[in-house]
Parts: sequence; C-alpha cells; structure tokens
Amino acid sequence: MRDIRHVIVHTPGPLWKAGLPIFQQDGVQQHIEHFRQWFEAGKLALGGPFLDAAAGGMMIPAEGLTAEEIKAFAVADPTVVSGLLRAEVREWLSA
Repeated sequence: MRDIRHVIVHTPGPLWKAGLPIFQQDGVQQHIEHFRQWFEAGKLALGGPFLDAAAGGMMIPAEGLTAEEIKAFAVADPTVVSGLLRAEVREWLSA
C-alpha cells in the first residue's frame, strides 16, 4: 500500500525581502509559532526551511489529516495572510 500524504510547500511571497535570511524576515516567528501548535498536538511529522537561495520550506503533516484540514491550517498561517510566504498543498508519495 502506498503512503500518499498532503504536504505544505512554502515559497517567498510578495513581502519577502530578497537576500535577507529566513530568521530575519519580519513575521517569521509567527509562522514558527503557528506550526508549533501542530507539532505539539502531534499533527506535524517534519518541517523546516530550505537552505538554498530560493528559500521557502516544506511541512509534512502527520498521517490521518484530511487535505481540507491541511489546506485550512496552511492558509491561516499569519505569514501567508500577510504575504510574507505563499503556501501550496501538494500530494506526496512517501517511499
């Protein structure tokens, strides 16, 4: 049986300041706190930033969450609301 999950991919939004490291971006702490809620509730398996120049990151929710629940949480992220980040929920096949 295949393990298909929905993952959240973050990319820089219109308020992202090019050349500024992720942890120096205005509002990124709110993003961390938002996802910490899911981590503490056991709803987040893995997550973190990409370390290349393109920036952004990826969050892998725990098994058992619906695509709708994941999308709702992703768009409620304060950094997505503000425009610092964009969020896209994509299907991912875990090998």
